[in-house]
Amino acid sequence: MFNPFDEEYDIQTLAVRAGYEQTPEQENSEAIFPTSSFRYKSAAQAAARFSGEEAGNVYSRYTNPTVRTFEQRLALMEGAEACVGTASGMAAILSTFMALCKAGDHVISSQSIFGTTKMLFSKYLAKFGVEVTFVSQTDITEWEASIKENTKAFFLETPSNPMTEIADLEKLSALSKANDCLLIVDNCFCTPILQRPLQQGADIVIHSATKFLDGQGRAIGGAVLGNQQLVGEEVRGFMRTCGPSMSPFNAWIFIKGLETLSVRMRAHCENAQNLAEWLEAHPKVDVVFYPGLESHPQYELGKKQQSAAGGLLSFRIKGTKDDAWTVVDNTKMLSITANLGDTKTIITHPATTTHCRVAPEDRIKAGITDNLLRISVGLESIDDIKRDLARGLDKI
Repeated sequence: MFNPFDEEYDIQTLAVRAGYEQTPEQENSEAIFPTSSFRYKSAAQAAARFSGEEAGNVYSRYTNPTVRTFEQRLALMEGAEACVGTASGMAAILSTFMALCKAGDHVISSQSIFGTTKMLFSKYLAKFGVEVTFVSQTDITEWEASIKENTKAFFLETPSNPMTEIADLEKLSALSKANDCLLIVDNCFCTPILQRPLQQGADIVIHSATKFLDGQGRAIGGAVLGNQQLVGEEVRGFMRTCGPSMSPFNAWIFIKGLETLSVRMRAHCENAQNLAEWLEAHPKVDVVFYPGLESHPQYELGKKQQSAAGGLLSFRIKGTKDDAWTVVDNTKMLSITANLGDTKTIITHPATTTHCRVAPEDRIKAGITDNLLRISVGLESIDDIKRDLARGLDKI
């Protein structure tokens, strides 16, 4: 039987094989356990399971074999001691901060985060007495100047959505540790194939499994990864009690997504690099934001910190919001939706979709102008992607 600990396996092998114990049926593909509860051999065993004296399945809100396979596999890929699967990426973020923060704590967050995450911090965490300060993703002096005696954690996503800003994890890790703060990194755009933040000094890694981990836009889910105490006990304890649980069926979809993650990420990166270079040379495009371009402000840092530049890019057209909408509306193949990480290429106008609930002045501060478009580059022919996008650009 495959044991990921009996020798050192490559991450691509772990993505296919790790975290699963074959059942007596001797299946080759991982089984799904769509059950809410589990039977016990005796009253004594039931009591031992519920008390925690005996390891094993209790109730699928917090112990399910399919979810456990996903958790163990992703933990091995990220180099984490523990992983907790959640109902969504936002549930992963909420679970982390509800488990680890208390009223009176202070959090420093990059201003270049997903719009819904910013709303969670500024509106809902505030109700529980957690103060959040937003700073520049890339200016380490702003992070340092914002630290208070009660600062509990730093939070960021790198690269950022949609501007692809890259934060210096080594510097932020050193700063957080010097001030007894947790460094929490959203890694859903890179995945462990391109970047492993725990190896670069992060304490906790968060994923929206909905994105590249699934890779085909089929299911909603999230994950929190870190050490046994912070994640295995604190975050899992919150998930067990409060119930933002991952469903077994979704976990099974993510397991199958992980099997192809390595080859998909390479293909996403190749297409994205090609498209970014094409857009940068297009006369209707003002500027392209993609870490694989030498024009990107953090190009050298990206090469150091990531194994490739990723499958997400954004660009500003030479025009207005109406012109940006014209580009979107005149494509025929690209999907007009706000998801990302799909095999299908997706085009989004962030200012009026993913970041529409963010205050206009905060959007501008984060670089999300009305003429900005975001592309999640899929796995179609790159020539077809360019041709479809050209239809829209030619209409400006």
